[in-house]
Amino acid sequence: SMKYEEMSISELLRQDGFECACGKKHYAGVEQVYIEENAILRLPEILKKLGVKKPFLLSDVNTWKAAGEKVASALSGAGYAFSGFSFQEAHVEPDERAVGLAAMKFDDSCDAVIGIGSGVINDVGKILSHLSGREYLIVATAPSMDGYASATSSMALEGLKVSVNSRAPRVIVGDLSVLCQAPMHMIQSGVGDMLAKYVSICEWRIAHVLVGEYYCETVASMVRRALKKCVDAAPGLPARDPQAIAAVMEGLVLGGMAMKYAGLSRPASGVEHYFSHVWDMRTLAFGTPGDLHGIQCAIGTLLALRVYEQVKALRPDREKALAFVRAFDLDAWNEQLRGFIGPGAEAMIRGERKERKYDVKKHAARLEKIIAGWPELLRIMDEELPSYASVQALLESLGAPTEPEQIGITPEEVRKTFPMTKDIRDKYVVSRLLWDLGELDDVADRLFGAEK
Repeated sequence: SMKYEEMSISELLRQDGFECACGKKHYAGVEQVYIEENAILRLPEILKKLGVKKPFLLSDVNTWKAAGEKVASALSGAGYAFSGFSFQEAHVEPDERAVGLAAMKFDDSCDAVIGIGSGVINDVGKILSHLSGREYLIVATAPSMDGYASATSSMALEGLKVSVNSRAPRVIVGDLSVLCQAPMHMIQSGVGDMLAKYVSICEWRIAHVLVGEYYCETVASMVRRALKKCVDAAPGLPARDPQAIAAVMEGLVLGGMAMKYAGLSRPASGVEHYFSHVWDMRTLAFGTPGDLHGIQCAIGTLLALRVYEQVKALRPDREKALAFVRAFDLDAWNEQLRGFIGPGAEAMIRGERKERKYDVKKHAARLEKIIAGWPELLRIMDEELPSYASVQALLESLGAPTEPEQIGITPEEVRKTFPMTKDIRDKYVVSRLLWDLGELDDVADRLFGAEK
């Protein structure tokens, strides 16, 4: 089988997919990716190739100014008719109201949806095209997150952060003259979403060893390569060097494709994303401070690297672990989740009823695997994780926040958030490993201060 390193982006986009050593056949979903100067000017030929007669343009106030006008004039100039809708508020919440509004404004005579924007517009656009059965294209306005190529939409539904199945775009247009003008905060966010991949790949491998989760080295190496490209490009970002911006954009597109290949979010998100999810749900429930997805993930990555430094210094203690699990009170824990996270906690509690990760027998079996596999787990951490200092220095060089307090999250909130990261999804992450070892509270207290 072909190694990912030897495959060009166009080979990765082959529509018949490619057979992989992992036993799966991987499909990209996306057909074409254009990351270049004035890529928007290619839209007429792209639409012609797809057989699209009349697109529907979805944007918001900011993205219309950033790229919408350029899209409209490229289409008009080539004789294309189009309709559209632009959200009028400065900040669009990705929720059922946004989807409903876009659906009610949709013009039925259109045969494709073109999203013009980044996170929220893309998430809503993917759902709109899925619901209407139309083709979907995205014109990216910022290299701010890795969801461009994914086939799901990250949404708020009834106050809970959920992932909704939607569809991957057929074409991704990354016009460098637009992307280079994106707010620096959004560029920092894109780098943050990429830096998360150090932890996600590490945890994917750990889950493969401990709980037998599916793992694909081809997809993992694809993500590592994209990540390295971004890190190498970082020095050019403060000056908005087009080459550097292109590297980040390509990395983010590949990150989304990796999720599509694997059929799951594992290659792209781990415990660092779960810090962010907890904060998002608190923002939805209580109006507490929050920031862009990638900024929160960058801070979550730094917190995760601090946690892993503690893990590496541990040695499993069977008696301590068994005693900790015997003393664990699930009902009391669920009350803590409800109090801190709000209504979003109910889905987490339901998830545990199905999963039963706190079951004493299941735990005892995992613990033996952890003890037997400890040297291998340490080796994985050494192979995959960078130093805390190197990631901190990279973020600081971009002027990005590195401490939770800088985005309005207190040390006490971090101490409460960390143990809750193990309950967000049914995925094995470092907070689960520490719970299994009976070390979760001790490590949390050591790093983030004792519970008040």
